[in-house]
Amino acid sequence: MDAMRIDEILASGERPTFSFEFFPPRTPEGEANLYLALAALRPLAPDFISVTYGAGGSTRGKTFEIVSRIRDEIGLEAMAHFTCVGATVDDLRRALDEMSGLGFENVLALRGDPPTGQEEWTKTEGGLEYSRELVELIDNDYEFTIGAACFPETHIHATSAEDDLRHLKEKVDAGVGFLITQLFFDNALYYDFVERARAIGIDVPILPGIMPITSPQQLTKITSLCGASIPGHVLREIEERRASKEAVAEFGVAYATMQCADLLANGAPGIHFYTLNRSPATRAILSTLKLWRPWDPERTGLGEPRRPAAAA
Repeated sequence: MDAMRIDEILASGERPTFSFEFFPPRTPEGEANLYLALAALRPLAPDFISVTYGAGGSTRGKTFEIVSRIRDEIGLEAMAHFTCVGATVDDLRRALDEMSGLGFENVLALRGDPPTGQEEWTKTEGGLEYSRELVELIDNDYEFTIGAACFPETHIHATSAEDDLRHLKEKVDAGVGFLITQLFFDNALYYDFVERARAIGIDVPILPGIMPITSPQQLTKITSLCGASIPGHVLREIEERRASKEAVAEFGVAYATMQCADLLANGAPGIHFYTLNRSPATRAILSTLKLWRPWDPERTGLGEPRRPAAAA
């Protein structure tokens, strides 16, 4: 497929963008399931797929292989995540040169979390300490469109919400073309974050990241890792359904669909879905959104044109 730059996709403004995040599986069975999920999502024509990158580049080869296959065999734009963890500047350049040689157009630049078993972030000797430095390295010497992460509820290692935003502004000024938020379950957090970001001069598109709830265990694990809060009424609904995995998953799809519809009706530039390498929930949500078209003021209900007042 012809390469596509995500900043240009977002700038077209024709409709919201829809994208999905996957991670490199650890087993052949997991890899087979990944491609089955991608095949199931292909008819919905997502704008791009992002693929995560293990600590210290531990999944580098697999990440690049998956991105290449998504682009060349499945025919969708794909973006590799890229981190500073456990890498020298020379290591980072070699990886960036490889991505460039493979024809990649987009990269999500992240500092990355400490490796498993290590609580504190430690700079690698000869490496970089901040994601801003990684953005600068990429922007100065490569032609990639650069994305970055942002945190409506503030990064768990940030000293304050104000410092977190200030560091984000530095990243954007260094060359970031779009942002993807950490997952959240209360849209007010996104609206407040965007307002604060715009107030300090961050003007790039900010894609909300949404994760459908599929089980109580999954929710507990993910939120403990990223620090996302869960509204009390959502917790109560999940608890009432705890005995039935299917009921929890159905509620998760319904709640995420309402979240997305509200975000799109209020001007969000798109939705980035955290899939956990599964397709049913995100397929159901995106199918509903494309039928509903909540971003279109001329449509209401299940996609039917709004009738003129005189005909009502």
